[in-house]
Amino acid sequence: MKLKKLFVLALAMLPVSMWAQGLKIERLAGDYVNIRVSANEQSKYLLLPVEEKMPESQISIIANNDLVRNINVKLAVNRVDYFVPILLDEFRGKNVEFLTHMSIDHSNRGGVGSEVRISEIRLTNDFDMTNKEKYRPTYHHTPTYGWMNDPNGMFYLDGVWHLFYQYNPYGSMWGNMNWAHATSTDLIHWEQQGVALAPDANGTIFSGSCVVDKDGTAGFGKNAVIAMYTSCIQTPHGHDLQTQSLAYSLDGGKTFKKYDNNPVLTADIADFRDPNPFWNEAVGKWNLIMASGQEMRLYSSPNLKDWSEESRFGQGLGCHKGVWECPDLMKLKVKGTNEEKWVLICNINPGGPFGGSATQYFIGDFDGHKFTVDDASRYSDGKALWQDYGMDHYATVSFYNAPDGRHPMMAWMSNWEYANSIPTLQYRSANSIARDPFLYKGNDGQLYLGSQPSPEYDNAGLDKVVKLKGSKTITLSNAQGEEAVIVYDEKAMTLSFDRSKSGEVGFSKNFDVKTVAPLHKKLTSLRIFVDNSSVEVFGNDGEAVLTNLVYPKSPLTDMKVK
Repeated sequence: MKLKKLFVLALAMLPVSMWAQGLKIERLAGDYVNIRVSANEQSKYLLLPVEEKMPESQISIIANNDLVRNINVKLAVNRVDYFVPILLDEFRGKNVEFLTHMSIDHSNRGGVGSEVRISEIRLTNDFDMTNKEKYRPTYHHTPTYGWMNDPNGMFYLDGVWHLFYQYNPYGSMWGNMNWAHATSTDLIHWEQQGVALAPDANGTIFSGSCVVDKDGTAGFGKNAVIAMYTSCIQTPHGHDLQTQSLAYSLDGGKTFKKYDNNPVLTADIADFRDPNPFWNEAVGKWNLIMASGQEMRLYSSPNLKDWSEESRFGQGLGCHKGVWECPDLMKLKVKGTNEEKWVLICNINPGGPFGGSATQYFIGDFDGHKFTVDDASRYSDGKALWQDYGMDHYATVSFYNAPDGRHPMMAWMSNWEYANSIPTLQYRSANSIARDPFLYKGNDGQLYLGSQPSPEYDNAGLDKVVKLKGSKTITLSNAQGEEAVIVYDEKAMTLSFDRSKSGEVGFSKNFDVKTVAPLHKKLTSLRIFVDNSSVEVFGNDGEAVLTNLVYPKSPLTDMKVK
């Protein structure tokens, strides 16, 4: 112990203000530290050590005396959980400073923490992005590192599926909201394309959508890809100011330029976010659905810039136990018929059927001005219809411009009840597999929303199929004896999922939950997609769906049916 103390004292005596390989770290008054990178430095990354239990330290990034942006990082004090890289390419040829407050415990001033943190900061050309997390999925989209939540701005163009998502590049917990970008040609294999939209003077980049402006109505040119997203500024009083902004891409979504006259839409409420525009051929205009507190507001525009409010929806209908978020509005066919109906998707948190986050929906008609449900009694007194009866299916939205009139959807495969606590460090969160929504008629004659695994998965060999004739219990297990149990109860007309013995469950009291889906028709089959940390169960190819995370010591690849 004495030797250790002597070593710490020696560290404290180091002249940290000297330049060393292009890096200079200076202690300033009031526990501030200035990290300088020389204009001549050619390293690719500045690595910052992170300790997740520490409070956030704000880092001001200054290039040639101009403030570029502020970011928040849980800088390590007692131990290093992992590193986050700051890409230095955008600062090449400039003198860069990273000014931060240490956020150290003054009772331990001069102790191990303050020195270990500083000594771990370094420049490098390499950042290890290999898959070290045993729970990382093999065929679900995840960020290479950092935090991810809502899928955003999804669209299809020229054979490529584009996925944007809420992203924190500076830690694997929520914060520093950017849009990151990934692409795929098959909805299974994803290639990371980096950050597409970074925070600016209008705020951080919250959720939104992309459209392909085929006729150039916005004035950016034909076939411009236009992102509409929420800009969020937190005031000194702790309030969020949420406005709607545009960015446009003239290279098919590879790079974006922000519109000079942002924001394009404002409102006098705090929770005003997640814009989802679409071209409505029937009225010859763009329509827009916006989450606005505990209702949806509907707008129209000729050009995506000038918006007129048309109507509002939601008062007295559906679940209102949490904030309404991430809306979608689409026309779908009823399975086996030529009938078409409109479906309004409304994500809510909290308020899900088993706690936390979930996706509810409403079926009705939309005339370009107003959405009206077919049968208000189905949604009165807090009643709701849920798209997925698992715990981990949220922020569900669809791809724009998909081929053959399709509306493939993806969801954030997590739940705000425990999303920041799941047992991974290099990254957090995955997205569900893509699903094509459809309407079907139940035994009661009512319409319901189904979610079928997209056809891209049909021949990929990723699913297990179980034929059903009467009640069945399906047990997914591994060599360590961990298991998840799926039960089809034909008499009770339910499909349930129990993950209480599936592996690591103690990281949250809200994780060990049995989920149960009510059935509207008898089941004849199950399709089960098992990955390293998730199980997605589709009854009758999507007439009933349960999506749940699991964290076993090894994947639950063994299956028994009885």
